[in-house]
Amino acid sequence: MTAFKLVVVSAGLSEPSSTRLLADRLTESTVRQLGASGRAVDVTVVELRDLATEVANNFVTGFPGAALREAVRAVTEADALIAVTPIFTASYSGLFKSFFDVIDHDALTGKPVLIAATGGTPRHSLALEHAVRPLFSYLRAVVVPTAVYAATDDWGAAGDRHTDGLPGRIDRAAGELAGLLEGRGPAAPGLPEQVVPFAEQLAALRV
Repeated sequence: MTAFKLVVVSAGLSEPSSTRLLADRLTESTVRQLGASGRAVDVTVVELRDLATEVANNFVTGFPGAALREAVRAVTEADALIAVTPIFTASYSGLFKSFFDVIDHDALTGKPVLIAATGGTPRHSLALEHAVRPLFSYLRAVVVPTAVYAATDDWGAAGDRHTDGLPGRIDRAAGELAGLLEGRGPAAPGLPEQVVPFAEQLAALRV
């Protein structure tokens, strides 16, 4: 069985980076959940910090350098993406946006994407919904329902995989991405697996 190609785009600028840490946690959960179904995953990580100069040069010259060209090829050929950006001034970073500006606008059509972000305060969490999600919707990607935001306090907060803390949100989003890759569609917790037709529901009420 052919392994899924998962590309992880991290736009963290520092080293070590909380953005890269979140990307790694999301990747680990996705690989683990796909592995439980017997599916192998080939993971490629694109660190945008290492490509900043080539991204800038590409806008000036119109020609990507070798490393940027390889990163674009990886994203274009991926079966799915995990895209993680720090939040600056209530939006994605300029480097994050510039990288996706380099990619052909049709390259992400129909591609499953998990979006995530990091920031210093929970107040910026909605940037995922008003900035990052519309970006990938414009590129016609299929964005999983759960977007994961990690503020500074989330890393030290107590929580487990059965709560709505950071570990639980990571697993839920990763499960939705795994479901799209396996053709099951995103998970819908709490809904019955089989939908009862409305006519049958009315008939049951008449009994």
